[in-house]
Formats: sequence, C-alpha cells, structure tokens
Amino acid sequence: MDLRFLNAEPTDAERHAVDALGAGSRDQLLPALHAVNDRVGWISQGALNHICRRLNVPPAEAYGVASFYALFSLKERPPRVVHVCTDLACRVNGAEAVTETFDAAGITWHRSPCLGVCERAPAALAFEAGDPAEVRLLAPATPSEITRAPSTWEESPVSVPQQGEPGLRLLRRVGVVDPGSLDAYRAAGGYAALRNALLLGPAGVIREVTDAGLMGRGGAAFPTGRKWDAAARQPERIRYLVCNADESEPGTFKDRVLIEGDPFALVEAMTIAAFAIGAQKGYVYLRGEYPRALEVLRNAIDVARERGFLGENILGRHGFSFDIEIRRGAGAYICGEETAIFNSIEGYRGEPRSKPPFPVEKGLFGKPTVVNNVETLVNIPLILTEGCEAYRRIGTERSTGPKLFCLSGNVRRPGVYEVPFGTTLGELLELAGGVPEGRELRAVLLGGAAGGFVRPDETTLPLTMEDARAAGTTLGSGVVLALDDQADLGGFLLRIAAFFRDESCGQCVPCRIGTVRQEEALHRIVGGRELGTGGDDLALLREVGQVMRDSSICGLGQTAWNAIESAIDRLGALEERS
Repeated sequence: MDLRFLNAEPTDAERHAVDALGAGSRDQLLPALHAVNDRVGWISQGALNHICRRLNVPPAEAYGVASFYALFSLKERPPRVVHVCTDLACRVNGAEAVTETFDAAGITWHRSPCLGVCERAPAALAFEAGDPAEVRLLAPATPSEITRAPSTWEESPVSVPQQGEPGLRLLRRVGVVDPGSLDAYRAAGGYAALRNALLLGPAGVIREVTDAGLMGRGGAAFPTGRKWDAAARQPERIRYLVCNADESEPGTFKDRVLIEGDPFALVEAMTIAAFAIGAQKGYVYLRGEYPRALEVLRNAIDVARERGFLGENILGRHGFSFDIEIRRGAGAYICGEETAIFNSIEGYRGEPRSKPPFPVEKGLFGKPTVVNNVETLVNIPLILTEGCEAYRRIGTERSTGPKLFCLSGNVRRPGVYEVPFGTTLGELLELAGGVPEGRELRAVLLGGAAGGFVRPDETTLPLTMEDARAAGTTLGSGVVLALDDQADLGGFLLRIAAFFRDESCGQCVPCRIGTVRQEEALHRIVGGRELGTGGDDLALLREVGQVMRDSSICGLGQTAWNAIESAIDRLGALEERS
C-alpha cells in the first residue's frame, strides 16, 4: 500500500492517546480519532500520520474520515468548546439567546444540530479535552449557568412525566430502578426473558417475535421477526448484531432516555437477539453527543460481563457466547442509516451503501447483520415475558405493542411518553398538557425533520403506522413537536432545509445538489424575494423535492422534502409569501 505522509510528527500526548488503544486494524480508525480528539481537543497532521502508520490506512483516506464528522476538528482550537443546539425544538425555546450569551462571554462555541435533549430545550454540549476528557450536556441551557465550568453542570433527571405510573411496560423501570445496579434490574424482572429465550431456542424466539407483530421503531417499520429470520437462515457462520443508538433525527430522544434509565434492558435484549440469529459479537453505535448514556451503558456491559450475562457460555449454556462493544459516533446524522453505520464502524466515511445486497445478507464486515434501534430491542424482553398473544393485545391489529413518543416544542410537559398504538394525537398532546396557557396550537410536526406536519383539526388521527400512512404522514421515529401560534413557521422550515443541506453526505448528486437548491429557494420565498428569472420557486421546490425522493441513494435525500411539502400542502405555509 502506498502511504504518503506529510512532514509532521505527533506530540507525546497524541502518540500516547493512540498507542493506549493497542495494536489494531482499520476498524479502529474511529476510536483512534476519538482518542486524540479527547486528549488534545483537535486532530493534528502529526496525529493523523501516527494513526495511519499504526492502522496501515492511507493518510488521504484517514483525512476523509476525520473531516466527515462534526465533533472532530482538524484545525487547532481551544481545549474547551461548547456546541449549542440551534435545531427545531431549541429554536422555538430560546437557543438564540444562549448564543448571544456565549458571544458576550467570549466563549468558543459552534452551532450544532439536535443534541437529543429536546424535552429540556435549549441545550448545549460542553467538551473539554484532557486525560480524561470532560463532556457534559446542559439542558435547559440558561444564561446564568452556561458560562460556568462544565464540571459544575448538573445532570437533569430522566424526562419521563409518566414515571412510576402503573401500566407502563417499556418505561416501567426508568426513574424507578437504579440504572447502575444489576441486582436491582433482576429484582424488577430483569433477565427472566433471557432464561425464557434459552428454553425456547433460537427458532422459538424468532417465532415469538414474529407472532407478536413487532415492527421496527426507527421509522422504516420493517417486521423484526422477518429480519431476524432472514439473517438466521444465511449460510455464513459469522453474523453480527448492531444496535442503532445514533438517534440524530431532530426532536428524537427516546433511545437516550431508555439507555440512561434502563441500560440492562438493552444489554439483555441484545443478548436475546444474538442468541436468536447466531451472532457472537454485537455493537452499540452510540451518538457521540450522549456522554451520560455512554457512561451508564459502559457500566451495564462491564457488570453483565463480570456476572456471566455476557461473554463465554452465558448463564452456563455451553457454546452460547456473545459480547458487546460500544462505538461512539462523532456527529453525523447520516450514520443513523443502517449501512452508513457499517462503513463508520469499519473505518470508512459514514456513507450509505447501495442495496441490494441487504444487511441480512452482506452487512458489517461483509457478513450477515441485523440492525435494530434501541426502542425496537427493548420490546423483546416484554414479548418473551408476557407472551406474543398478550403483546398483540396492546395497540391495534396491524400496529401491535406499546409505542414511545418524544413530545417537545410548545407543550407544557415535554418528555418521553408511552402509549398503546391507536392513541390519538389529541390524547397524546393532552398527556403533555397541551400548549402553554393563552396560546393556540398552530401545527404538529410528526416524525421529525424527515416527517410531516398535521393541522390542529387533524388531532383525532390515531397514532398507528397504517393510519399515519393513510393520512399522508408518518410516525417516523416518534417525534411529536408542537408549534403554537407564536412560532415562526418560515424560520422553522428554513432550519429544516439547512439541516438536510448540512447533513447530506454528498455521495449522490440528487441529495448533494437538491438539498442546497431546496434551501436557496426557501430563502427566497421566506425572504420575499423573487427568483429573478421569472420562474416559480414553489414549482422549483416541488421539482427538486420529487427528484430527491425518487433518485437519492438513502432515506436522507428521499425524505428531505417531506416536511416542507407537508407545510405547503397542509398548512399553506409558503403560498402567502410567494
């Protein structure tokens, strides 16, 4: 391999950070970049050279990977940097006032897409390089607290307004059971599902999950049992399980709440899934902006391994071996796409792959791979303890089980709510207290930036996959973001367009160019300026949006037009400006 290095050497701190990882191959590239960035706050050319020599990666390719992620810097910057969320929920809850505070205090800060704490908006993420690095989330980020040292920032409680209520299933332990204690988890019913799985056998587990009707909770709603069965039937002996915990959809934070509040449930669920499909290695691809979730999940994995619930011969069953590794993302929305996760873990740019082949045939490291998100997985212990028939009685005939929704924006009690499928949008908004007193509901964004708007007169919509589809919208990842009559809808749509422009990986032309043209046209419409050539910007938006939907490689480009289209067609949001 031809490795061409520039004349730069690493510092002692950079060298030590990389060498502490031990010998490795290309799939250690992302951890090595994190190690240097954590230690010194940025990645120098000398550090990149040292990483490339250790991992035998061409410098140009390593540069391409390092420059792909928003949390890394290839230019020198202060050890302390603050990322301020200016995305959807934070935008309507005072994010601009936070940025003004930083400007006045002379603190280095960057605008950030959604930080996943929308229920406590506005939010900020402080990073301070060191050994170890210190990372803290502050939400709500008030001017009085924001300028204090990150070490003084206090962690806010898990945002589950229904905490402790009878009837909860997925959230029943969150905020009630100590997330750091395996004994407390087991006393609350933990690991009964894994024991049941061992009695059923792999085929029996897949049959239970299939008969329960569990569909993926990440937005695509693919039947989980079918996915598991397809992977289990592959002739390859090596298979992988990947938990997608990189929830970066603006307005989504349920997976963070589950990990922070009930981490052993995820570990148990992944162990059951691995048993069913025959995987010996699992990865949790975790958002780099979730420091608390990282700490809690690391502890759960370590404790489970020490106590015989992970590793070799789990629970004394000879030949059943499975372990979990956490891979931290580094700020790339596109890495929530299942094949982009594979590239990121393998040490390449987090760009989606063309399908087919599908992940269950050829996924991570070219082997059959199952990818499920956190909420999907934590349904598994519920199915194996209550039984598939009891599970099917929750929700509706076609959308079975409980569902988590992330309520944020202009509601009185934002947070994660658990309701059965079939609950109406109005009933869910009532649980969250509705909009603030003296205001009226203007619109609700369902499914996040890739979702769609509904009007106040559509709140009788049953929240099911099929009803949302029939109504021309989507539940997506469970975002329910309410906007009241004081919200700046034009500015809100501009932020959605800017988000997709920034987060496009640039691999395919329709998305790379289309997201830019979409934002440009919106700026002209919202700013009241004509196109200049006599054309119609609304017509241009529709044409660009349709091209992205029809020809983009992955879901980012295919859904980048959804929310804007629904705002035009359902809310009449831009016609008055055109």
